[in-house]
Amino acid sequence: MRKLLVGMLLLGSAALSLAQSWPTAKPIRIVVAYPAGGVSDTVARALGDKLAAQLGTSVVIENKAGASGSIGVDAVAKAAPDGYTLGFAAISPLALNPHLGKSPFDPQKDIVPVASVMYSPVLLLGTPASKAADFSALLDAARANPGQVRWATSGLASLGHIMLEQIMGKSRVVITHVPYKGGGQQMNDALGGQFEVLSTNAGPAVLQHIRAGKLKPLAVGAPARLDSLPQVPTLAELGQSEANLSSLFGLYAPAQTPPAVLERINAEVNKALALPDIRAKLEATDNVPTGGSAAEFARQIAQESENNARIIRAAGIKAQ
Repeated sequence: MRKLLVGMLLLGSAALSLAQSWPTAKPIRIVVAYPAGGVSDTVARALGDKLAAQLGTSVVIENKAGASGSIGVDAVAKAAPDGYTLGFAAISPLALNPHLGKSPFDPQKDIVPVASVMYSPVLLLGTPASKAADFSALLDAARANPGQVRWATSGLASLGHIMLEQIMGKSRVVITHVPYKGGGQQMNDALGGQFEVLSTNAGPAVLQHIRAGKLKPLAVGAPARLDSLPQVPTLAELGQSEANLSSLFGLYAPAQTPPAVLERINAEVNKALALPDIRAKLEATDNVPTGGSAAEFARQIAQESENNARIIRAAGIKAQ
């Protein structure tokens, strides 16, 4: 018992020492769980630049894409809990993927939420194959012709698939799910009218197609209407509150990272998100800065995980 107590005291002293000295000249690594060049990568790099300036140390971005974000988050879960490895990803690897199969990490034991960074709205768009002028007309078409309206998403058990299942259940309609594995082919097929409806995250390219009249916005999954598309109602406004989902992104750290270090990172992230140029960069891509406490971020993840588990069970969704 005496040896155990001494060991615990030594570990506590080491953690306190690390928290007081963090950060040193050692670079901080941010693992982005998606490919380079996308919106999430762009945001992570901009945030990394601000954190480097605020903390007085370098920040290195490393892209580890695959398995819907799980590969990147797993790399963080397995890193040393010293505050020098962080992950940037949507909350899906923690709140959605584990309900669909064996996750390479335990979201409850191996990873800790540090700071919410942004939410990315999900647009529901009509393609050239659709005659629906609005969301109500889309549901009318689905009722009149069960299964003939086709909805494309980024994949089975994706956020878009979850939204589709919620809408079908609430509205008592049958819509055919068309899952894709890549956004590029999905968008090409949407513009070519290979299906009637597309759900995708908001962004500059999507907005360009909307303004050109190639895609028609029917609804948006977001807490509020987008400034860039003020005429487009949220799904909550349309009576689909449980389908009114958006992609929440944030920073994570390995479990056992000293609390004082996590608190410092959270404070610096909130400071960076308050800067006008960071907010402008996010809002220019229709992403909305969030921020807040780590505890609130963890609560949001837990709530979405609970909701996803219920939806997946009810709809019998299986992973690919």
